[in-house]
Amino acid sequence: MKVWPFGVALWGGRYGYRRVHAELRRAGQYCDPETVRSIMAELGLEACQPRTSRRQTTKASREAVTIPDLVGRDFTAAVPGAKMVGDITYVRTDEGWLYLALVIDCFSRAIIGWAMADHYRTELITDAIQMAARNVKLPAGAVFHSDRGSNYTSDEYGRVLGELGISRSVGRTGICYDNALAESTNGAIKVELVNREKWPTRKSASAAIAAYIEIYYNHQRLHSGLGYQTPREMLDGYQNHRPAA
Repeated sequence: MKVWPFGVALWGGRYGYRRVHAELRRAGQYCDPETVRSIMAELGLEACQPRTSRRQTTKASREAVTIPDLVGRDFTAAVPGAKMVGDITYVRTDEGWLYLALVIDCFSRAIIGWAMADHYRTELITDAIQMAARNVKLPAGAVFHSDRGSNYTSDEYGRVLGELGISRSVGRTGICYDNALAESTNGAIKVELVNREKWPTRKSASAAIAAYIEIYYNHQRLHSGLGYQTPREMLDGYQNHRPAA
């Protein structure tokens, strides 16, 4: 972790100038964003950038034609757990692929459920959604949205969602914008952690990803979509201000 001259953390080159500027404001240091960008350029500080990837894990299912899109690219929610999105991504290790399933809360942007395995069978995503249901009290009418992959549209996954009282939603085939929040979260994990290291084992990769999610992403990382707050701050703010039962 590098430190800005004023003492603000740069989190190992993960932050661009906008988030550095937001951290400076939170620390009581006020300046123009362009000033931050100029100073970072002078110091040779650049945020990590995404890589292009061609590997694809999503395979459309015939069953998906009957599942509606209940989200319509609106990745906001009034309360935690009301609307969730998910996706599967993958990590190359010297032992082979490690697959990661995520469940993201649209209210807080927190990763509230996740699972990792050496496969991407349906049990991988059921483990993730069950973790999400344990972590957040889901309101009536909760929705989970994904792409049209065969696992997400399977009868087995539909049964698990039904048992949890969650309605299933899917976007259109091949349209990444229909699941943009999940795509961007996967991208952040790849850019800020996975693609910056070489992983000798699945165990080493999974340990690093778990720490990234639980210590950094959910508690420390500033999100532009949250007004440069952290997911934890959003959840705490909701708990502190919601009406008493």
